[in-house]
Amino acid sequence: MIVISPVINTITQFLQFAGIGFAFRDIETESFLPGLELEDGKIIIDTKKLLHPGDILHEAGHLATLPSDIRCSVSGRLPDTDMHRSGELMALAWSYAACLFTGIDPQIVFHEHGYKGESENILQNFKAGRYLAVPGLELRGMTYGKKKSRRT
Repeated sequence: MIVISPVINTITQFLQFAGIGFAFRDIETESFLPGLELEDGKIIIDTKKLLHPGDILHEAGHLATLPSDIRCSVSGRLPDTDMHRSGELMALAWSYAACLFTGIDPQIVFHEHGYKGESENILQNFKAGRYLAVPGLELRGMTYGKKKSRRT
C-alpha cells in the first residue's frame, strides 16, 4: 500500500499542473536521493524509502528547467556536465517558486539534510529577494526578473 502524505499530495498535484511526469512504485536499486529516481524524464517515487518529500520538488526543478528534447531521456543520475551544473541553480530557483505557488513551506524543500549544509543560506538569499538563477529561467521563458517585468 502506498501512503501519500498531504505534502506529497500537494507536490504531485503541482507536478501534474506543471506537466512533469511521476509514478509511485518501489525502487529496488540505490538512488542518489532515497526514494527518488529519474526514469525517462519522469520522477519515480518510493514513499517507503523517501526521507524528505521536498526532494521531489527539487528533482522536478531539474526536469522542468531542462530543454524538452533532453528531458524525456533523463534517467538515473544527472551527468556531471556544465549544463546540469548550471541547471542546479535553476532547479533551486524553480523549486523555491513552486513552494510559493503551492503554499508549501520552503524549509520542506530546503531541509537541513540537503544542499551540502547550505540550505539556510539558500533560504536567506531567497527571503532577502536575492533570487539565484533568474537569468537562466528568463532565457527559458519561465519567469521575469525585476528589470524585464517593469518593461512588460
